[in-house]
Amino acid sequence: MQRIYEPQDLIEAELLLGMLASEGVEAHLAGGHLLGAIGELPPAGLLGLLVEDQQAERARGLIAAYNAAQPLPGEEPDSYPGTLLC
Repeated sequence: MQRIYEPQDLIEAELLLGMLASEGVEAHLAGGHLLGAIGELPPAGLLGLLVEDQQAERARGLIAAYNAAQPLPGEEPDSYPGTLLC
């Protein structure tokens, strides 16, 4: 297995795990159980997404595309330019 990405927090980790699973890439989260011990401090590299060696390049590409995504034109309200409301 290869560590392919270090999420900023548990929310990002879970979001990326779901995205990868939807694309047929089985990923595992390392370090998620350690977050309870550090309270509100940043994880500082404790979290990591792991995938099998043969899926590593594809997973890295999917995460890079996900991180580079921009909102589609017309999805932003006129009262909040530059802000995407979810």
